Amino acid sequence: MRFLNGMVPQYDLTYDDVFMVPSRSSVGSRQKVDLHTNDGTGTTIPLVVANMTAVAGRRMAETIARRGGLAIIPQDVPADIVAHTIASVKSSDLFFDTPITVKPHHTAGYTRHLLPKRAHGAAIVVDDGKPIGLVTEKDLRGVDNFTQVGRLMSTSLVTLCDDTTPQEAFACLSEASRKLAPVVSKDGELKGIMTRKAALRATLYQPAVDKNNALRVGAAIGINGDATGRATALVEAGADVIVVDTAHGHQQHMIDVLRKVKALDLGVPIVAGNIVTADGVEDLAAAGADIIKVGVGPGAMCTTRMQTGVGRPQFSAVKECADKAREVGVHVWADGGVRHPRDVALALAAGASNVMIGSWFAGTLESPGDLIKENDGRAYKESFGMASHRAVEHRNLHTEEFERARRSMFEEGISQARMYIDPERPGVEDQVDHIVSGVRSAFTYAGADTIETFRERAIVGIQSAAGYAEGRPLSSSWKA
Repeated sequence: MRFLNGMVPQYDLTYDDVFMVPSRSSVGSRQKVDLHTNDGTGTTIPLVVANMTAVAGRRMAETIARRGGLAIIPQDVPADIVAHTIASVKSSDLFFDTPITVKPHHTAGYTRHLLPKRAHGAAIVVDDGKPIGLVTEKDLRGVDNFTQVGRLMSTSLVTLCDDTTPQEAFACLSEASRKLAPVVSKDGELKGIMTRKAALRATLYQPAVDKNNALRVGAAIGINGDATGRATALVEAGADVIVVDTAHGHQQHMIDVLRKVKALDLGVPIVAGNIVTADGVEDLAAAGADIIKVGVGPGAMCTTRMQTGVGRPQFSAVKECADKAREVGVHVWADGGVRHPRDVALALAAGASNVMIGSWFAGTLESPGDLIKENDGRAYKESFGMASHRAVEHRNLHTEEFERARRSMFEEGISQARMYIDPERPGVEDQVDHIVSGVRSAFTYAGADTIETFRERAIVGIQSAAGYAEGRPLSSSWKA
């Protein structure tokens, strides 16, 4: 990446402060762009779901990996639960989505609670493991909560065989005028669910898979307690990446723990952070980090900069850290501060190998929280920062009461925020489509067909606030 006309920034820059200019390009189509990363994590699109309790759970991890990204299960989740989550993700199909299942005697109220857990919006009614009906939100509208779904379900099922190709699945659904269908084995046992969009996505994305052709998933550990024991247990459970995570990553305790984790020779990439300087990169790389997480204060749930004055504008932080990482032979993830597809593209231009997303994905159907509706029907999920009272309270459950009370005096981060579900893009896959489409287009404007060539070819300029505002679309006419 280079700055337009040899500009030398006089101050640190956020993503809003910069723009990219087009270059002569021979990349004629977005489909020719390869978004595989080279940082050892196996992602085929450069997106990582942040290790936040309100964001990264089993459904999120499965769904994002099927489209080529990676989710990091948070450090607050007990190791045995993480192991169960990893096993669930690893057993998920690379093509078919995992269905929501109910039985004929289950109630409409029970089913209503389950439907928002996945974006396909349907529950398969099963009997002895075989699909006998289908229930959608439309079927439940205006129905008493205690009505059994056996009385509501549609029994006119179109099913797909589990060896169906994406093209065959799409054609079958289109011909039958169906948006989705259960997927069954040759003996009729339910194996999954397939939608028209999923059939299309299967030809546009490549899953992130391990050496056993199972979906990839990562897990986080903290720097307190038995860090090496937890890291070992998580890798034994199947974690493909270990993230050693703390708010202030450039500290001696992190360096000591990182060295111990690296010495275990776990055979998976070790990520460490967070930091925002070249010195931080150099020290964490020397301690054994393969990938370094960059970002202090840019996240939507983070109050660190307002509380402490500590942090750094994210674009400049990523660029400086990525430049140093390249020198010492490691990689960086840009963690936080992305709110639009352009921000993801700019983070990659600055040198990140992957971009970590938290709050943006908290407001999707696959995030762990329950769907809540306001009086006007607008749906949202609750999110919170990982240094907030809500997160720290859970983290300190086994701490002696007096010490727990002392720690509660010094908490940062938002404990509750409403992340509204976008009705046009309610699922994380919808958001991934939105992001990847923008990133692929950015690559073609730069004349790049890989992440590495994009970093080399991107030309970035510095703009005023008015320049940024000029680029925003208008939802209505500016004329009265």
